[in-house]
Amino acid sequence: MKKFLTTLMMIGAIATGVTGLATVPASALVEIDLTKGNIEPLPIAITDFQGGDALGAEISKIVSADLKRSGLFAPIDKSAFIEKIANPDAAPRFEDWKVINAQALVTGSVSKEADGRVRAQYRLWDTFAGQQLSGEQFFANDANTRRVAHIIADAIYERLTGEKGYFDTRVVFIDESGAKNARKKRLAIMDQDGANIRYLSDGRSIVLTPRFSPSRQEITYMSYESGQPKVYLLQIETGQRELVGDFPGMTFAPRFSPDGQKVIMSLLRDDGNSNIFAMDLRSRSTTRLTNSTAIDTSPSYSPDGSKVVFTSDRGGRAQIYVMGADGSGQTRISFGDGVYSTPVWSPRGDLIAFTKQTAGEFQIGVMRVDGSGERILSTGFQQEGPTWAPNGRVLMFFRDSAGGPKLVSVDLTGRNEQSIPTANFASDPAWSPLLE
Repeated sequence: MKKFLTTLMMIGAIATGVTGLATVPASALVEIDLTKGNIEPLPIAITDFQGGDALGAEISKIVSADLKRSGLFAPIDKSAFIEKIANPDAAPRFEDWKVINAQALVTGSVSKEADGRVRAQYRLWDTFAGQQLSGEQFFANDANTRRVAHIIADAIYERLTGEKGYFDTRVVFIDESGAKNARKKRLAIMDQDGANIRYLSDGRSIVLTPRFSPSRQEITYMSYESGQPKVYLLQIETGQRELVGDFPGMTFAPRFSPDGQKVIMSLLRDDGNSNIFAMDLRSRSTTRLTNSTAIDTSPSYSPDGSKVVFTSDRGGRAQIYVMGADGSGQTRISFGDGVYSTPVWSPRGDLIAFTKQTAGEFQIGVMRVDGSGERILSTGFQQEGPTWAPNGRVLMFFRDSAGGPKLVSVDLTGRNEQSIPTANFASDPAWSPLLE
């Protein structure tokens, strides 16, 4: 994929107008400790970026919305600002920002280069320490300025939390429109905040279970265009598509391996049993991983590729199991009341997300990889299909409400639930890795 954004330089003490203001080390005074159970959002002031007419204000708005939606930051209303930033390269009047309890401050500017590109730069300040924490500048064409804002938000998130952000990402999902008994389902993709929706299929055939490659801007999904479910690979940028394989019987829930070289899926044979198979995408050779008389489905690799989590009803009802990537050591890890489904391993490797049905409710939860520490993050009517943000701190899923499904996100505390805006009904989301 072409890299249309380039980080050209760090803005440090030698930049114009900031002599003597060096970027401070990682032990800065202002930071967010993500190990705490209940995190108080950090008050942060995000000023309109100077220049660029309305573009500067738009970038500031997107950065602010990204940080607020994370639940870790509380952007301060601009009407409370005392200092009006005239020169974003100069040190601000820190006392003016401390008065309104802005523990961190973001300033920036936008300008047009002679070659037509947009140049955006930001600075992050610790107002109480009176020091600059970080600064960068980026170049992009007009069509990609939203990405600049997401990248800036990621940089601020990482500087203040010590962990990677997730704002410069996309989500592939199923767009649903039309009457409930004649629903048109299209493969669609959007920015993680719901902007820039683009359709990847025309809706003439049913598409299901899109899943992103962890290593490339590539998805796998199921399509019924031939009357039978078949698994396809689709390159997002080029639109190139290929058939993974023409398997006998039904195919379910394909997912990539962490290196993007394999697809793991559930195949239903004529005997009515569903078992798990892995296919090498280079050789197209298939390996059977389970051989059960039950229904084994919804496999998901651990981030190091050594293990697979899946669901099976071999114990009488659907529960979560873990096995080696070669099918060895199949072990049940869930023992709670209810029925478990759609387990997904966190990109951090520490948790497994799942859907659970119990007492007439659908729950989205997480557990440790040995099944301990089960926590329910969201409860509602007809909600399922969790997918992880690439930093392992946020989940997205879909919930039926007001006539159709909509997308929802929730963080690991369960306290920060957010609706994701889409033009139509939306289901079955899958989060991309960070863009390059």
